[in-house]
Amino acid sequence: MKHFFNDLLNKQVFFKYGFYLLLFMSIVLNILILPIMSFDSELYIFFILSVIFLGIGYYEKPIWVLLLGTAIVVTARFFLIAEPFSGPITYIIHLITYFLITFISTGLMRNYQRIKSGNIELVTALANALDSRDSLTANHSQNVARLSLEIAKEMNLPRHLYDVILEGGLLHVIGKIGVPEHILIKQGKLTDEEYTLIKEHPVIGYNIIKHISNFDKNGILNIVLYHHERYDGKGYPKGLKGEDIPLVARIVALADTFDAMTSKRVYRDKLDLDYAVFEIRKHRGTQFDPNVVDAFLKLYKRKMNGLDLK
Repeated sequence: MKHFFNDLLNKQVFFKYGFYLLLFMSIVLNILILPIMSFDSELYIFFILSVIFLGIGYYEKPIWVLLLGTAIVVTARFFLIAEPFSGPITYIIHLITYFLITFISTGLMRNYQRIKSGNIELVTALANALDSRDSLTANHSQNVARLSLEIAKEMNLPRHLYDVILEGGLLHVIGKIGVPEHILIKQGKLTDEEYTLIKEHPVIGYNIIKHISNFDKNGILNIVLYHHERYDGKGYPKGLKGEDIPLVARIVALADTFDAMTSKRVYRDKLDLDYAVFEIRKHRGTQFDPNVVDAFLKLYKRKMNGLDLK
């Protein structure tokens, strides 16, 4: 249910069109149907709903726009619903009451967007701080987050997962903060012991942020912990296989690998873009989820005539 409401709040156009639809329904019901069916005047609830949708759908608009929309709704109600002792005072009372409802709806939506933006800004700052440890991996987290989000949209995933994938992509290597810097920037081949330390970064990252309850509930922890799992079960740290790996982690795993291949590292130059795409296709069903690979390839094919994926 929470995800349902989050998806709705991310579809501002739903509330914009909903406002006009509810206002139209209110007018039609009161003009055409109410006299025939002899309903009580409880149909005013549609007018109240319309100003709620007005506040949410147009929360970015200046206050005079919201006041004008509210006045239109109140005027329609005033002339269509006959009430005892109806007069200018009644109209003013309704206008004030309805505008308060609009204003509260607008305030709640603005607060929701402010919290959402604040979370992303904080996560981005953490990702930038981590990436700054190595100039060659600068922007890696942002690149992975961006590509992961594009893949999620290509797969038509529910909208509430977009923010999860974006924030999880930004935080996916936060565990490397616990890996010694000389290992991260080592130019030669890693020893077995050093590679073992590198492989611990998903668990380290998980332990760093596991106490943030919202990350646990929405799936960000799954991305941090499982983005190095493989579809064939040969990944780490848990050796999960196939559908046992959370979908959000499977998406970030592909984006992480693609960005690593197409970026310069201390131990090699960046790989050719076509070669990187070939490798992704080659490991479809082994290292990567086939459905995620298919979405990535469709995305890549569409971008061949425009901007690249970097």
